[in-house]
Amino acid sequence: MSTETKFDVIVIGGGPGGYVAAIRCAQLGLKTACVDDFTGKDKKASLGGTCLNVGCIPSKALLESSHHYEQLNHGLENHGIKVSGVKIDIPAMIKNKDDIVGRLTGGINGLFKANKVSSFHGHGKLLAGKQVEITTTKNKVSIISAESVILATGSRPIDIPTATVDNTNIVDSSGALDFNETPKKLGVIGAGVIGLELGSVWNRLGADVVLLEAQDEFLPIADKKVAAEAKRQFKKQGLDIKMSARVTKAVSKGDKVTLEYEDATGTHKITLDKLIVSVGRSPNTDNLFAPEAPVDLDERGFIEVDEIWQTNQPCVYAIGDLIRGPMLAHKASEEGVAVAEVIYGEEPKINYDVIPSVIYTSPEIAWVGQTEQHLKSAGEKTKVGIFPFAASSRAQVLGDTTGMVKIISSEETDQILGVHIVGPQASELLAEAVLAMEYSASTEDIALTIHAHPTLSEALHEAALAVDNRALHIPNR
Repeated sequence: MSTETKFDVIVIGGGPGGYVAAIRCAQLGLKTACVDDFTGKDKKASLGGTCLNVGCIPSKALLESSHHYEQLNHGLENHGIKVSGVKIDIPAMIKNKDDIVGRLTGGINGLFKANKVSSFHGHGKLLAGKQVEITTTKNKVSIISAESVILATGSRPIDIPTATVDNTNIVDSSGALDFNETPKKLGVIGAGVIGLELGSVWNRLGADVVLLEAQDEFLPIADKKVAAEAKRQFKKQGLDIKMSARVTKAVSKGDKVTLEYEDATGTHKITLDKLIVSVGRSPNTDNLFAPEAPVDLDERGFIEVDEIWQTNQPCVYAIGDLIRGPMLAHKASEEGVAVAEVIYGEEPKINYDVIPSVIYTSPEIAWVGQTEQHLKSAGEKTKVGIFPFAASSRAQVLGDTTGMVKIISSEETDQILGVHIVGPQASELLAEAVLAMEYSASTEDIALTIHAHPTLSEALHEAALAVDNRALHIPNR
């Protein structure tokens, strides 16, 4: 065991929260180290955490590849483009995904070098006195110390006893990114964000996909009207979404999975080629801190922090999926920047009311702020404006008129309280709404903003007009 140089800040975790925190600390002149134990497919250290290596980025790469395949097969006829004999090379698609990941993880290495962040590959464990023990894959142990420590180890997939992941036929969300061929029959436990995205990838590539969701309500985190439209479109695409379906048993044998589930109509059995378990994620705190440096956890296993993201251990902070709030990469990154600035002596703020959420399916689903159902239950008097993409000239040209933009505002002040979009490029369109809400804008502010024609962003403008029955391209109420 050896003792290394003392740092100003040690970050444990190299994901979107951790690596961003480390870079910001270094930018502020703090001597910074980042400890991360993720190992890539090449058995080498790979920064970026789950998001970059086996989450956000690779799944979006596969969604993009499968979207192109779907377009060539079914989406170009109206443009007068006829294509035949289209084939998908799954290994080539997976390689493209891996190449993208490799370039981006290498980019983080470059950023660390440019900012003089010291990078350590191994498992980081908080000891007493703000020391951090690093254990390499070869069980070599060293200890470094700092004035402040940031915990940013993210989350891991939740396991369920009725469907044990074997990484062969029953896989988690990471395993679903590396199939070497399209399964004929694919099951997905969980019809949330991850389940819908992964199910969409393999559905587009020809798999017969069934999603089994234990909850009664589809996408309860989203606006009800938007969720209903999305579900309708997914079913049209061939996704078999079974609600109130509780999996009771899944057995992997040979090259098949036999799955049993219960719903309102009784008990059912299906045979699958592959099964993806995507029922959520839990904070990754295993062996993160020693008994002599206990960090308080809440009843769900999240690390408890105060208003400056500090744990019960002085100068030990936690961010991202380790603490309460949406498990989103951009939320973790903002917290990483904020904590770095706290350590430096500044007083940063994060507006948790305007954190955007996106599901990168087709149609995309994106929202920020409150849902109409939540505001109604809270007794808030609201106004609502809806504009369908079917009335958008740009959407017509694109040949993608699915969905709508929905804006909810205060009846009293006209301040925007929530924006919900289902349709083409919803993830990009939402940025204007996030900015507007950050400035506490009203729907009148968006209505007075000139939007280029023809653009999809005009749908946001028209929805703002529709709040006061002033929409120009749809009949008003």
